[in-house]
Amino acid sequence: MTDIYEQTREIFRPAGLLSKRLPGYEPRESQLSMALAVAHGFEGGKLVVEAETGIGKTLAYLIPAVLSRQKVVVSTNTLNLQEQILESEIPFILEHIDPELSALCVKGRQNYLCLYRWEQFVAQPAGGVIGGSETTARISAWLNETETGDRAELDWLEDSSPLWREISTAAGQCLGNRCPKEKECFITGLRRKAAAARLLIVNHHLFFSDLALRREGHGEVLPRYESVIFDEAHHLENVATSFFGFSVSHLQVVDLANDIVLAASALPEKRQERMKRGATALQRGAEQFAAYFPVRSGKFPLQPLVDQKPGWEKAVQSLSERLSGLEGKLLSHTAEGEVWQALATRCGELQARLLAAAGLLEMYGEESYIRWYERREKSVALSVSPIDIALELNDALYPYVRSVIFTSGTLTVGGDFSYFLGRLGLDRDTDTLSLASPFDYGGRTLLYVPPHTAAAPFPLPNEETFARAIQQEIYRLLLASGGRALVLFTSINSMHRTHDFLAGRLQYPVLMQGQAPRSRLLESFQRRTDSVLLAVASFWEGINVPGESLSCVIIDKLPFEVPDDPVIMARMNRIREEGGNPFIDFQLPRAILALRQGVGRLMRTTTDRGLLAILDVRLFVKQYGRMFLKSLPPSPVTRDIAAVASFFAPEK
Repeated sequence: MTDIYEQTREIFRPAGLLSKRLPGYEPRESQLSMALAVAHGFEGGKLVVEAETGIGKTLAYLIPAVLSRQKVVVSTNTLNLQEQILESEIPFILEHIDPELSALCVKGRQNYLCLYRWEQFVAQPAGGVIGGSETTARISAWLNETETGDRAELDWLEDSSPLWREISTAAGQCLGNRCPKEKECFITGLRRKAAAARLLIVNHHLFFSDLALRREGHGEVLPRYESVIFDEAHHLENVATSFFGFSVSHLQVVDLANDIVLAASALPEKRQERMKRGATALQRGAEQFAAYFPVRSGKFPLQPLVDQKPGWEKAVQSLSERLSGLEGKLLSHTAEGEVWQALATRCGELQARLLAAAGLLEMYGEESYIRWYERREKSVALSVSPIDIALELNDALYPYVRSVIFTSGTLTVGGDFSYFLGRLGLDRDTDTLSLASPFDYGGRTLLYVPPHTAAAPFPLPNEETFARAIQQEIYRLLLASGGRALVLFTSINSMHRTHDFLAGRLQYPVLMQGQAPRSRLLESFQRRTDSVLLAVASFWEGINVPGESLSCVIIDKLPFEVPDDPVIMARMNRIREEGGNPFIDFQLPRAILALRQGVGRLMRTTTDRGLLAILDVRLFVKQYGRMFLKSLPPSPVTRDIAAVASFFAPEK
């Protein structure tokens, strides 16, 4: 065995360093197994580890990564996990395992203030209107203290603040080494530190943004690394899809026009007016192009629109010509400063993306992509997405790294890794390890599914009476649990209707997603031990509320996606064309993994206790229900609401 393997075993053994030095540490055989598998993985190759809640997977991959002495990137799905690693695990490793470790958290550039844009902002009369004089003064004071320029340090600045958009830098707006503030730039400083660091902590969006840039030969965001660890790896397909494709929106064109107007204010009056007229014409062209699309909000395949509406090519060419004409004008001003070259480059890039997304510019591997558009209330975006990211990963990532390690609490379907391996382009003989949660689901939880008999059938989700039936069932369950529940929905409408039904009937506070920022809702939910929180989407995962406040997780129905997303439809069609079954091979695994994430909100510590309730009788009346049940924690199952009342009775 290698030194890293033996060192890892010594640290994680029952009487090892963690037991001696980490307060509250409990040695777990499953954590040791994962750590040893990761240590072996760093010798080269690929490893997939499903580590359910309570394993302690973060230390199980971080410590072998540090011991390997390789340059390693740890990629997570959320900033929260990035910050947890940097603030909790890294200080312990520095103190007790590797005092010389250099670790750095790297975020996307939009998280950092741009000194050049800041100077432009404060010099404009509109600056005080957008930001307010007090806010501007506070940021000025902060800039005298900060070493990073990271907006996370501004905990008082609202997430939705329009000010930050004006003073941070998106990739297309950066002047790079042509910027007059390049030497003081926070991004430049961050890159220097990243080059020297041995452990980089990033999120999936930044990782795949960097990978896409490398693939296209447009430079890089991250320095070269030897190995990568993907935590929260069940998100990889969705994130990679957005970066291995590309988008162009009419708002990007409007932003460009606004930046041109801002830059033009430094020109002599006559040239300033000419440039502003060109920018205004571009903005008008962007609005006309957006008006070409139907007003119905949503995501739609592009080709049916092109087939049904005449004049598509003319509409695209009209906006393309405006971009091209303005690019020429901008290039004629490059002697006035570097900003003009950067603006001209943005014009050219937007034009190229527009033509490619619209189908007027041929792309390599055309048959491997789907073109689609998204209409929102105030914007339209054209996108091109890969149908299969497995090809992209095998081309752009796997050949260039020594080791790739994937981990998450939910990677298997019925105990099988096949779905995950296939979607990520991993060979069937890839090393895998599945580690069950050490929590006592058998003794501390109960799974409830409504009864369904010939005499009293509980309605199926497609029946008209389903909505009313689940409202009444949720009400009965909440009375039995004394509130203390997270209720997860598959649709916003269902959540709102249930909130209206419960609000006048329950004596407990009924909170609902959207009423307040996520962090404030969770804080209120945890503080009030009898409250009820209704939520959708993002609340199905990443919620960590240990203790009595979350003693019940109720899920309205099995989370099958409505297959109206153009990318999802394209993937299902591809599976069908290749002789597969889209429902069994794609929709079912995705629903099972989503359900596992939802039920995972209940047990967060060994002392937690509670009810899982899934109000969808398809678990028992459909053949595929057995696959869901096989994938759930080993909780005792009841179909009797009286058993739920008995389960909670000892606590009352």
